[in-house]
Amino acid sequence: MEHEPLPSEGHAEVRIVAATPDVARRVAEVLRRCFDSSEQRSYPAGREGGTRLHLTLDTDHAAEPARSWLATSKSTEQAHAHADEV
Repeated sequence: MEHEPLPSEGHAEVRIVAATPDVARRVAEVLRRCFDSSEQRSYPAGREGGTRLHLTLDTDHAAEPARSWLATSKSTEQAHAHADEV
C-alpha cells in the first residue's frame, strides 16, 4: 500500500467530497475563514458525479474560533482512516 507524504509541520491536508461543486466550495469557504489555506484543487468524485476538493490548511496561522480550539484540544486517540480511505 502506497502512502502519501505527510504535510509539513503546522499544515493539514483536507479532502472534501460533495454531491455538487457548490457544496464543496461552501465547506472550503468555512475552513478558509478559520485557517490560511492553499489554492483549492477540485476533481470529479466518481461515476455518479460529485466533486472532490483538496486544500492545504495552515494551522499555525489560524483565525478565531479555530485558534482557541487548537490551543485547548488534545488528541485522546490515534487517528484512524475511515473504512473507505486508503
